[in-house]
Amino acid sequence: MPTAERWPHSSSEMGERIRQYDWQVTPLGSPANWPAALRLLVDTILDAPGPMCILWGEDNIQLYNDAHARLIGRRHPAELGSPACGTWGATWELLEPACDGARRGEARLLHNRHMLIARHDDAEDAWFDMALSPIRDSRGKIAGLLLCLNETSERMRSEARLSQTALRYKLSAEAYRLSEQRLQLALEASDLIGIWDWDVQGGATCEQVELLCHVSEQDYTSPQQSLSVQPFVEHIHPDDRARVLAAMQQCVAGNGTFAERYRLHADDEQPRWAYARGRCHYGEDGRVLRFPGAVMDISRQHASELALRKSEAEIKMITDALPLLIGYIDDQERFRFNNRYYEDWFGYPPEWLRGKTVREILGEAGYQLRRANIRAALNGETVTFEAHSPHRDGGQRRSLVHYLPRVDVNGKVIGFFVMALDVTERWRAEQALRELNETLESRIQERTQALAEVYERLLKEMASREQAQDALRQAQKMEAVGQLTGGIAHDFNNMLTGIIGGLDLIQRYIQSGRHGETQRFIDAAVTSANRAAALTHRLLAFARRQPLNLKRVELNALIDSMHDLLIRTLGSHIQIETQLQADLWPAYSDDNQLESALLNLVINARDAMPDGGTLRIGTANVVLERARQVGDLAPGAYVTLTVADSGCGMTPKVLASAFEPFFTTKPIGQGTGLGLSMIYGFARQAGGHLQITSEPDAGTEVCLYLPTHAEAVPCAPAPSAAAAVLRAQQGECVLVVEDDPAVRLLVLDVLEMLGYQALEAAEGTAAVAILESEQRIDLLVTDVGLPGMNGRQLADIARQRRPQLPVLFMTGYAERAASSGFLDSGMDMISKPFTIDQLAQQISASLAENDGQPDRVQPLQNQS
Repeated sequence: MPTAERWPHSSSEMGERIRQYDWQVTPLGSPANWPAALRLLVDTILDAPGPMCILWGEDNIQLYNDAHARLIGRRHPAELGSPACGTWGATWELLEPACDGARRGEARLLHNRHMLIARHDDAEDAWFDMALSPIRDSRGKIAGLLLCLNETSERMRSEARLSQTALRYKLSAEAYRLSEQRLQLALEASDLIGIWDWDVQGGATCEQVELLCHVSEQDYTSPQQSLSVQPFVEHIHPDDRARVLAAMQQCVAGNGTFAERYRLHADDEQPRWAYARGRCHYGEDGRVLRFPGAVMDISRQHASELALRKSEAEIKMITDALPLLIGYIDDQERFRFNNRYYEDWFGYPPEWLRGKTVREILGEAGYQLRRANIRAALNGETVTFEAHSPHRDGGQRRSLVHYLPRVDVNGKVIGFFVMALDVTERWRAEQALRELNETLESRIQERTQALAEVYERLLKEMASREQAQDALRQAQKMEAVGQLTGGIAHDFNNMLTGIIGGLDLIQRYIQSGRHGETQRFIDAAVTSANRAAALTHRLLAFARRQPLNLKRVELNALIDSMHDLLIRTLGSHIQIETQLQADLWPAYSDDNQLESALLNLVINARDAMPDGGTLRIGTANVVLERARQVGDLAPGAYVTLTVADSGCGMTPKVLASAFEPFFTTKPIGQGTGLGLSMIYGFARQAGGHLQITSEPDAGTEVCLYLPTHAEAVPCAPAPSAAAAVLRAQQGECVLVVEDDPAVRLLVLDVLEMLGYQALEAAEGTAAVAILESEQRIDLLVTDVGLPGMNGRQLADIARQRRPQLPVLFMTGYAERAASSGFLDSGMDMISKPFTIDQLAQQISASLAENDGQPDRVQPLQNQS
C-alpha cells in the first residue's frame, strides 16, 4: 500500500505497530476519530531520531517512536497503548510532579535525571535530559503531554572520566601514562571521541585518540613523542575546518576557552557531529603553556535537536494558524515568543516584537492598565481580564487576556504565557444591549403610544372601507339581480302572454262554438310553454343545477346522428365540414344536454355567417400533462368537441362578456343571451371546460373539453327517438308517486292510455306501504322533491324489498338530483316540464331495460 494512503505515514517499526494495534480496546478508540493535533504529533515523532513519547488523555496512554522503543528495551512493545502510570514504576514517581505541572500548562525540563532502565536483560544506570510539554487540542484544552528524552549517560560518564583524568593528570603525569590503555578502551565504548594536549610553546600536540586521528598505538609509545596538529585538522569536515581553526587560534590568542560544534570528515557515511571543548593553561608569566581539550560524538544529540526544532516549527505553525494572540513574556517583561497573529494586530512581525518590553509595545497608558496583572502573573498567579488594546487600523480593540505563569524546575517563575482573544464584536453587542435595556422602557412606551394611534386610525379606515365595500357589494348584487330578473321577467312575460292569451281565446271560442278555430291558439300556447321550459333549462344549466344523466357517450356517433338536423338548421348557404378522430375515446357526459349544446353552438355560428361561410365540427383526444393547462382542469385524458365558423367574429369587449347571462348581440326578440352561458354551465357541471377564441372578421372557434369514460367497451346504440312507443303487453303495473295533483293526473292518464295498470301515492309513506305489499309493481315513477321522504330515499327503500325494480325520477329542480352519482343502475330521469310523448317514451324505455320481467318481492329477514 502506498505511504500516502495509510496512517501513520511513517514506514518505521513503530509506525507499522501503531497501524496494526487494536486501538478499539483503549480509551483512544479508532485512530480515524483521533484529534487532529494527536495525529499530527504522532506523524512528527515517528520520524524523529531521538526518543519521544506521547502521554495522551487522563490515562496517559503511550505512543512512542523507534528510538524510545530501543531505549525501554524489553518493556517494548507491551508499553504501546498502555497507561504510563501502571508500568513505569519508579520512573513514573520521578516524572509525576513534572507531568502535573505540564498538565497545568507549565512546560518542564529535567536535566541529567538518573534512572534504571532494562535496555537488555539486566537493569543499568542511565541519565537523561527530559522535556515535558503540554499538548493542546483544537479547543486549547491540554489533552496530553509530549516527553522528549536526550540520553546524557555517556556525557555524564565522560565528564566524570574527564574529571578523573584531569585529576590524575594534575597529581601525576606518570599515572596518567599508565592508565592510557584503559582510557583508550573507555573512549571506544563511549561518545567521547578523544582528548588532546597541545603544547603551544612547542607547537605540537600530544594526541591520545586513535578514532579521531587514525594514529596507531605504537606511533605514540613514547610519552615525549610530538605529533603534528595536522591529524586533528584532517578529521574535521572540509567545510568546517576554517571556522574551527579560527576559533582555536582565537582561544590561544585571547579568551582562553574553546567550544565548537562541527562535522566529522567521512567519505562514505552520513556526516557525524562532534563537540570539542578546550581551555588554555597559562604560566606564571601569563603566557599560554598548554591547550588541552576533548572531543565528543554528539550525532544523536544533534539529530534530536533537529527533530525538536522541527517539532517546535510545526507547533509554531499551529499557533500561527490560531485566531488569537499567543506569546511568552519573560521575568524582565520582554517578549520572547509571538505567533503570527501579533502581526495582524500590531502590524509588526514577531521578529520585531521579540526582545521588546510590554511598555514599549502597549505604551505607558496600556502598560499601567496591565501592570497589576503582570505583577500577579510573575508572582505565580493565573490571571484573566478584559482590556482595550491599540490595533494597526488605528482603533481600539477589546480582548479577553489570559496570563499563565511559567516556572523552572526549581519552582521559580521565569515568565508567563499570554493568550488574548479578540472579543470586540461581543463587547460592542453587550454595550448596545446594555444601552438598549436602559432605554427600552421609554422606547416601548413611545412605540406603544404610536402604535395605538396608528391602530385607532386603522380601525377607522377599516370601518370606513368595510362600509364602502358593503355598499359596493350590495350595489353590484342588486345590479346583477336586477339584470337577471329583468331578463327573466321580459322573456317569461312574453311567453306567459302567449300561453294565457291563447288559453283565454280557446275558452272563448269553445263557449261560442267556434271549435275549428282553436287549433292555432293551442299551437301558440304550446310553443310559448316550450320556450318557457327551454328558458328554465338554460337557467339551470347556467347555474349548474340541472340534473345530468352522466353516462358513456360516443361523440362521433352523436354528431353523425345529428348531421341532417344540423344541415337543415344551417341552411344551404353554409357548408359544413367534419373532422372526427377515428379512434376517439368515449366521453362521460349527458347525451341530451350535449346535443342541445352542439345545436346552440351551430345556431350561433349560423347567425355569425348571414352571407354564408363554412362551419367546421371536429373531435380529438387530448391529454393534459399539468394542472391548469386548460382552465382549472386537472391533468388527464379528455375529449374535445370543436365548432369553428368563418363569420364576423367578436371584439375583445364582446368576447369578455360572452358567458354573461342575457348578454346578446342579436336584435331584440332573436336571442335570450343564455346560449353560451348554458353551455358553459353544462361543461363545468359535467367536469369539463369551455374555451372561446375569436377575432373580428376572422371567425370564432369554441372548444368543449369533456372527461373521458373509464370503460372501453362500446355501448349499445340508443333507441331512436322516432321509434314507436311500446304499449303494455303483459299487464305491467306502474306505481306513480307525485305530490302535485295535476302532474300526477297527467302521468296516470298517460299510463292508462298506454294500457298500463297504474297505482298512485301523494307522498313517500303511502308509497312504502304499497311497495311492502304483495302487489305486482314493474316500474316506480316518482318525483325527486317529495315532502318529507324524498324520491331518492324512497327508491332506496323500494330496492331493499324489490332489488331489480326500475325507477324513473321526475324532477323540475332538485339540488341533489343535479349532483353526480345520483343515479344507480336501473334508474333514469326525466326533467319537467315534459310532453306526453316524452313521458311515454321514457316509461317504455325503462320497462324495456327490465325485459318486461315483473319484480319479485323479497321476504323481510328477521332482525332479532
